Amino acid sequence: MSIFLFLLAATQAAPAQSAPPAATPTARLGRGFLSPMGEPFFGRRVGEDGLVVWFAGADADHDGLLTADEMAADAERFFKVLDVDQDGEIGPDEIERYETQIAPQVRVRAAMENTRTGGNGTAETNAGRYGLLQIPEPVITADTNFNRGVSLDEFRQAAISRFQLLDTSRTGRLSLSQLQSIRQSALAASIRGVQKPQEAGEITQDSGAGADTSRPTPQY
Repeated sequence: MSIFLFLLAATQAAPAQSAPPAATPTARLGRGFLSPMGEPFFGRRVGEDGLVVWFAGADADHDGLLTADEMAADAERFFKVLDVDQDGEIGPDEIERYETQIAPQVRVRAAMENTRTGGNGTAETNAGRYGLLQIPEPVITADTNFNRGVSLDEFRQAAISRFQLLDTSRTGRLSLSQLQSIRQSALAASIRGVQKPQEAGEITQDSGAGADTSRPTPQY
């Protein structure tokens, strides 16, 4: 009798153990977004922007504000995803994997821009369709010593530099609403096809000089 009861209990418990999770991180229901470090995110429901999903995860203390340290920590998390062989560097093969499997849109958008302009377009402007900054390929541009690889230190420093580009008010904190405003400006610029660095709210890699603010040039 005891064996029968044990088998009956195991049978009843099996469906609960094999039940699939309620949601998967790969679900692509909402709008796509490419984080400042190049990680793709998608809204969890129809109409939701992937920016919201990324911000929720990067805001480690959930206070509604993103700091440079939090953005660097988020970059370190993504670095571990990219560094497949765990040798401390994102090498050429891992960059190829990133561009073809993780975020193929970084290649597609450049190809589309070159086709549209006969090879003379700016993929930086087109990048605004996916993210916040005008960076065609966010991973390889963190390679500051040009050795065809990206170290963890280079990736963290790039994250801090990109945070500083976004933090135009120099408060050391970024809210979701601020980033959404920048997102809209970047999208509008990509649709126009012409980037205007002096237009309010638009952030570019070269918009370091200004009359009232001193924006540091990121080390890509």
